[in-house]
Amino acid sequence: MLSHRLADFIGQIQYDMLPAATVHMARMAFLDWLGSAAAGGLQAPAKKIQAVVKQQGGSPQATLLATGEKISCLNAALANGIASHIMELDDVHRAAIIHAGAAVIPAALAVAEMIRASGRQLLEAIVVGYEVAIRVGEAVTPSHYYFWHTTGTCGTFGAAAAAGKLLGLNKEQLVWALGNAGTQAAGLWEFLVDGAMSKHLHPGKAAQNGVLAALLAREGFTGAMRILEGERGFCRATAPRFDLSKITANLGKQPYKVEENSFKIHASCRHTHPAVDVTLELVARHGLKPADVATIIVRTYRTALDITANHQPATVYAAKFSLPFCVALALQTGRCGLEDFTPEKLSDPVIHDLMSRVSLVMDEELDALHPARWPAIVEIETHSGQVYQGRTDFPRGDPENPVTAEELVTKFHALAAGPWGEQRSRVLAQAVLDLENVVDVADLFQVLSPNHYGRVWHSSCGITQHER
Repeated sequence: MLSHRLADFIGQIQYDMLPAATVHMARMAFLDWLGSAAAGGLQAPAKKIQAVVKQQGGSPQATLLATGEKISCLNAALANGIASHIMELDDVHRAAIIHAGAAVIPAALAVAEMIRASGRQLLEAIVVGYEVAIRVGEAVTPSHYYFWHTTGTCGTFGAAAAAGKLLGLNKEQLVWALGNAGTQAAGLWEFLVDGAMSKHLHPGKAAQNGVLAALLAREGFTGAMRILEGERGFCRATAPRFDLSKITANLGKQPYKVEENSFKIHASCRHTHPAVDVTLELVARHGLKPADVATIIVRTYRTALDITANHQPATVYAAKFSLPFCVALALQTGRCGLEDFTPEKLSDPVIHDLMSRVSLVMDEELDALHPARWPAIVEIETHSGQVYQGRTDFPRGDPENPVTAEELVTKFHALAAGPWGEQRSRVLAQAVLDLENVVDVADLFQVLSPNHYGRVWHSSCGITQHER
């Protein structure tokens, strides 16, 4: 049974058996997630969930990252998961089309704080959480993805795996945890119609539900043993076409799925990134200006158009899911950074004119490559009749087109320095980069405590420093 195979894998993984490359990617995934959670915690959807969870009270078990306060483990997983998915800068796995970190890491972190786990235990949990979430995502993608937001659905399995690993569940308990994770898995794409906040809820609920499933299993609360492959199980219920073999193919063998992770450098839906990358390259190479452009043709795969073929985004958040807007923004500004998605840009007449010149084409040959590749071809014709064309199969941040660790650290500081201050963000970055030597994960966030009075804790050497 598939859940038993996954449970065996979860139980077997130990820090000492993980290759250096796996540890590095798990560490960078945590840092990248933490930056997104920091910046997202200032946004309206995150503020609303913070208000709700603080009203509920509960044991002070884990950190609410936006405020540094201690709240219950379940509510920390919920609130931090929501915050981490708001900025559209969290990581993604290409073949599974899942933001694994947004569901797995808040669950793992909340449990790690609650049980006072070490950095090595947290890294183990991240590795197994990514492995399970991504494998389930690969099995049901892409047919599942038309209606279901994989981060919310498949992410729930990964969150349960990570939480179960930290809680030391035995094989039977892990199977129950996966069963009760699957029965809670949800997340529908209908929010796109309204530009609603529901998308942020998906990873938060995945994290919270995964933790709940693991905590219940620890108490002997049983779950379906064939939740993935059963006749009324997850795959048959949510995917017209699926491949169960992908859940266990080469399970436990290197490289681990976290090493296939992609990092985002544009603050928009990942499906916009291939075309944005090509547009930026054409602008830089040929010195193109908005006034030069007569037409823009973007050829890409079907799923990209299902999600981002919006020529009239009504909100800044909807603009992040508008391929015409993102291409026009790249043409006008030479970037698609966090600071570029503003009400002013949304109403900019130059961008609106450029958007009207964008034609989107579903290319059968490119679609056949998806989701193993996320290809796009961009063709720009100028008023003078010049035609410029470019293509990518791997947007920047993919393993085949990687960003460096230094770039990810810079990205973290850009996201975290605002809400947490430069000194705190530097201390946290250094601690995360030395995560395997952290004795107690809960100590990482002493620096964010409202009662810390300007003192910051240095994780790697265990000393206390004062902010100047």
